[in-house]
Amino acid sequence: MTSREIRQSFLDFFASKGHRIVPSAPVIPHGDPTLLFTNAGMNQFKEVFLGTGKREYTRAADTQKCIRVSGKHNDLEEVGRDTYHHTFFEMLGNWSFGDYYKKEAIAWAWELLTEVWKLPKERLWATVYKTDEEAFELWRSVTDITPSHILRFGEKDNFWEMGETGPCGPCSEIHIDLTPDGNAPASMVNAGSPKLIEIWNLVFIQNNRKEGGSLEELPAKHVDTGMGFERVCAVMEAIKYNFQRPPSNYDSDVFTPLIKKIAELSRKKYERSNSDNDVAFRVVADHIRALTFAIGDGAIPSNEGRGYVLRRILRRAARFGRNLGLREPFMFHLVQTLTETMGDVFPEIIEHQKHIERVIKGEEEGFNQTLDRGLEIFEDALANLNGADIFPGEVAFKLYDTFGFPLDLTELLCRERNLHVDSATFNKLMEEQKERSRVTAKAATFAGGEKFIETSALSATKFLGYDGMESEAKVLAVEIPYVVLDGTPFYAESGGQIGDTGALVYNSHAFDVLDTQKDGGVFVHRVAGKMHELIGKSVSAKVDRPRRLSIMRNHTATHLLHAALRKVLGTHVHQAGSLVAPNHLRFDFAHFAKVAPEELSEIETIVNEKIKENIQLQHHRDIPFEVAQKMGALMFFGDKYGDKVNVVQFGDFSKEFCGGTHVKNTGEIGFFKITSEASSASGVRRIEAITYDYALEHLKLQNKTYRERVEYAYQLVDEIQQLHKDLSAAISPQTDSSPLAKDDVLNLDIELRKLEDIPEISASINTDDLREKFADHVRRFSLLENYLLMLAEKKRDFEKELARFKVKSAASNLDDAVARAVSVNGFKVVASKVIANDMDALKSLGDALRSKLGSGVGLLAAVIDDKVALVCVVSDDLIKTKNIQAGKIVGAVAKTVGGGGGGKPHLATAGGKDVSKIDEALKSVASIVRNLN
Repeated sequence: MTSREIRQSFLDFFASKGHRIVPSAPVIPHGDPTLLFTNAGMNQFKEVFLGTGKREYTRAADTQKCIRVSGKHNDLEEVGRDTYHHTFFEMLGNWSFGDYYKKEAIAWAWELLTEVWKLPKERLWATVYKTDEEAFELWRSVTDITPSHILRFGEKDNFWEMGETGPCGPCSEIHIDLTPDGNAPASMVNAGSPKLIEIWNLVFIQNNRKEGGSLEELPAKHVDTGMGFERVCAVMEAIKYNFQRPPSNYDSDVFTPLIKKIAELSRKKYERSNSDNDVAFRVVADHIRALTFAIGDGAIPSNEGRGYVLRRILRRAARFGRNLGLREPFMFHLVQTLTETMGDVFPEIIEHQKHIERVIKGEEEGFNQTLDRGLEIFEDALANLNGADIFPGEVAFKLYDTFGFPLDLTELLCRERNLHVDSATFNKLMEEQKERSRVTAKAATFAGGEKFIETSALSATKFLGYDGMESEAKVLAVEIPYVVLDGTPFYAESGGQIGDTGALVYNSHAFDVLDTQKDGGVFVHRVAGKMHELIGKSVSAKVDRPRRLSIMRNHTATHLLHAALRKVLGTHVHQAGSLVAPNHLRFDFAHFAKVAPEELSEIETIVNEKIKENIQLQHHRDIPFEVAQKMGALMFFGDKYGDKVNVVQFGDFSKEFCGGTHVKNTGEIGFFKITSEASSASGVRRIEAITYDYALEHLKLQNKTYRERVEYAYQLVDEIQQLHKDLSAAISPQTDSSPLAKDDVLNLDIELRKLEDIPEISASINTDDLREKFADHVRRFSLLENYLLMLAEKKRDFEKELARFKVKSAASNLDDAVARAVSVNGFKVVASKVIANDMDALKSLGDALRSKLGSGVGLLAAVIDDKVALVCVVSDDLIKTKNIQAGKIVGAVAKTVGGGGGGKPHLATAGGKDVSKIDEALKSVASIVRNLN
C-alpha cells in the first residue's frame, strides 16, 4: 500500500464505524498559550477532555499534523541519527467523547491492523496498565492476539496524564516485532529498540487527578488514540521485504521523493547507512516538512518562542546541507516536492507555497551570510583549546548572540570533533542576558504577576455589548479593584481589541471602569472605588460610548485592511497579531518583503472604496465552527474557537472569525489612512493606520503652510530635546548628547523659503517650468509632513523611555530601602518614597519590594497627578503567623495624608490629597505596624 492508501484506509475504516472525519487542526495552536506547536491529535479536543467544551458529534477520526521539538517531546537530536524520530509527523487518531469505550477501541484497532492492513498477528504485542484488568481481559476476549503477548507495565509506559492535575487514565499500546525472524522476546517491549516499536496508543480517559495526587472517576469516559503514520508506512514497507531489510521511516514514499530531490540538488547518493551524508539526507528531509507546515500555518522564524524553534530547525538543516556540499540556499527548492506529495491532503501548503518558499529562502540567505564567519570563530576557538576536550561556554554564547548559532548547532559541531560544550557557562551567560531583559521589561510594564479576583466558582459572563452599550447587571463578586457582573456590555480585551472603559452606576453614584479583562469565560472589570457593599445588587453598566465607537471603527477597518492586503499582496498574507485601540490600529501580517509605496496606496484606496460603499455588517453569531469554516471565513490570529463561533462579514469582500465589536456598516468608519509600514519581526510586516476623526486630524496637518509646519517642527524638536535632557540627567548628569540635529530642520527651512518665493502665475512663465516648480513644491511639502510624523513618534518614544527609566530607577533603589529597614518585633519594616507614573507602576514596585523583603512589611509612597499614592505589602509568613494585614496598615497611614484605602492581606493600596504630609506618613509606618502587632 502507498502512504496515500494507508492514510485513506484508516479514515474510511473509522468513517464506517460512525466517526466524523474532521480536518487536521493547524500545527500552530492559535489560542492555546500552553503549546508552542500542536504535538498530538487530542490538542484540538482538549477542552472536551477538560469538560469546558463539547462537540456536536461523539465519535471523530483524523490525521493530525504534529511537531515535537520542545519540552518532554524533544526529538530534535535523534532526528536523522536514527530512522524513526521526526520533528514533524502525522498522527492518525480516533476519539470517543463519552460514547464507546475500551471494548470497541481494542476490537477496532485489532480489526484494522490485522484484517484491513494484514499485519502479521504473531508479530503484534499489546501492553496495558498494571491494574487495568478490564483492558487485559478485553485483549484476551475480543481479539485473537497471542495471550503471552499481552504485557503489563506501570505509570511510566502505560498511564497517560494531561498535566499534574486533570483528566488522565490508563492506556494500551500496540507494538510490532520487526526482527527478521519475528521471535523478539518480551524484554524488548518498551525497551526503546527500533526492532520492536510502538505503533498505536489507545488512551482510556477515565480518571481525574486531584490536587495532592489522588484519583477520582470521571462521569464521562473518553477514548483518545494516536498512531504514528510514518511508522505504519515503514511497517508496510518492511512487510514488502518480508522483514529482511532493516525498517526505516525514510524508505517509504512519505520521504523518498524528498530524498530523491536532495540527491538531485547535492549530486550525492543516499545509501540507507549511518554515514554523515546519509544522516544529512534524513535531517534535511525531516526538517523541511516541519518548516513547510509550520510556516504554512502562520509561524515565522524569529528570535523567540516557536519562531526561534523554527529558526533552530532551519539552521540545523542548513548546517547538515553543508555536509552534502550545499553551500547556497537549497531548502526552499524542496517545498515544491512536498506540495506535490502532500498537498492533496493538506491543501494549505499549496495555497501558501510561494510564501513558504520566500520565507525559507530569506532565512537561508540570512544565515549563510553569518555561517561562514561563525565557523571561523569556532575554528579559532578550537585552535586555542590546546588538547582540551571542553569547548568554552563564552565562545558558544558569542556564536549564539552574535552569529545566531543555537546552542545545539554548536554542540553538533563539537560532537563531530569529540568535544563537549561548557553548557553551564553558556547557560549562566544566557540567564544573565534574560535577567537584564526581565528587569527592563518589568520596569516598563504593569506587574503581570498580579492575579485577578478568584473566578473559579463563577459562571461565564454573558456579553451584552453586541446590541448596546448600556445594561442593568447584578454584582456577583468584588475584590478591589476587580468587579464581576452576571452580564456586561463591556468588551473584555481579546483578539487584539482592548478592553472597554466606562462606569458602573448605583443610586446616581458612578464608579469608573478603568479596564475590562477576561479570566476564562468571566469578564473582570477594573474599577476605581469600593463596591463591596453592592454584591448582589443591580447596577447600571455604561460603556464609554465615544471611545467604543472609535474602537469599533478601527476594528472594522482591520478586517477591510486584511482583505485588501490579501487582494494586493497575495493570499499568503495572514494576520500575525493586531492592536485595536481608540486612536489607531496596528496590524501585523506575514509577508516577506517591504510593501512598496504604490502597493500601500492601492491598499489604502481599496479600503476607502469599501468604506464609501457603505457595506452592511452581517454578524453571524453562535454558529457551529464547521459551518463557519464552510462559509470560507478566515481565522484571526490569537483567538480560541469553540463549538460555536462568531463570523463578521462585509459583503463578499471580508468574512472572518471574530468575537470583537464592529460598526453596523463600513460608512461609519469615515476615512482610512495608513500612517506607517515597517518590519515587525523576521517575515512579519506591520501597518499602523487611523480612521475617522484621527484620520481627519492627519489631513489637517496637510493643510498647514510651510511656515506653520516648520514652526511646529521647531516646537517638537525643543520638546524632544528637553525630554532627552531629562532622561540623560536621570541616567548620567554628565551626558550631553542630543537625539536630533536642529540643522535638519534649519536646512529644510532654507529650502522651504526658496519655494515660498514662487512667483504668481503669469503668461510669461513657461508652463513646463511652472509644473516642475510645483512638483518640487509638493514633494518638499510631503517631506516635511513625514518629518513631523517622525518627530511626533520620537517624542512619544522619549516620553515612554523616560517613564520606563523612572520606574526602573525606582526599582533599583529598593535595595537601599531594604538596607535602611527598621526592625519591629523581630521583622523588617520599610517605608520609602519612590517615583511612579501611575498606580500600576507603584504596585509593580510593591511586588518587587515584597520579593526582596523576605519577611517583613513595606510601604511605598509616590506623588501621582498631584496626589499621594500608597502601596503596602506584607510577606506571607507575617500574614499567617501574626495576622498582619496590608489593608489595615495602608488605611491607617493614608489618614495622615487625608485619604483612605485597602486591599488584599499581602498587597493593598490607598490615596490621599495632602502631598505635604508624605514624610510624616512614612515616619508613622513603624509605630502603626507595632501597634497592629
